[in-house]
Amino acid sequence: MDIKKLLEIEVKNKSYYEVNEKNLDPILIAKEKKDEYISLVCALFAYGNVKAIIKFLRSIDFDILEENEENIKKYINHYYRFQSSEDVKQFFITLKRLKNEDRLENIFLKGYKKDNFVIDGIDSILETIQNLNNYTSKGYSFLIGNRYKRKTKGCSPYKRWNMYLRWMVRDDEIDFGLWKNVDTKDLIIPLDTHTFKVSQKLGLLTRKTYDLESAIQLTNKLKEFDKDDPVKYDFAIYRLGQNKEILDFK
Repeated sequence: MDIKKLLEIEVKNKSYYEVNEKNLDPILIAKEKKDEYISLVCALFAYGNVKAIIKFLRSIDFDILEENEENIKKYINHYYRFQSSEDVKQFFITLKRLKNEDRLENIFLKGYKKDNFVIDGIDSILETIQNLNNYTSKGYSFLIGNRYKRKTKGCSPYKRWNMYLRWMVRDDEIDFGLWKNVDTKDLIIPLDTHTFKVSQKLGLLTRKTYDLESAIQLTNKLKEFDKDDPVKYDFAIYRLGQNKEILDFK
């Protein structure tokens, strides 16, 4: 059986879309709220153990984003892995300032519309974040990313940002499509180390370095299977990797 058929079988499998209390994923919280700013919180904190991620997200009263900065400073005393309580506090202050500025989609579109390149859209948000709040720390930088680093060799694949865009742009059983002005064909697969290794094993990816260029290369390969929605195969590749027999695929 060829790889496209394998992927299509997984995409059509109804259990592929099951996200619930027994099958946890940060999108579970994002779908409950259906808000572009809350979803960004869910996406950027989506690293580490999934139970710890969900526990952290559920500890936050997201109504705080409707409060003023003084109340945010009083309320937010949370911390998560690499982010200190001050990092989390400053992140929510930044989000509050962003909300006062514009919709996230509109900020994204300023960069994206130049060449329909989603990384330029992400850069537009990151630039706005940096302009609105000059706070910096190692944990804060890890959380939001750095737009300048993609110009260097071995740039991060922007996994959590590309996952956020998948949630926002695609609209099906798993993603919820709040944004209507970004084309699914321009999305880049949210490449994590598991998907990276499985894609290599399946012959979808020849590049040896885990970076943004590999994410783009894999996405371009998946466009051969569906040029309009290559990222629909994201969960399918992950699931194939969970099947040990599939990793012997030739």
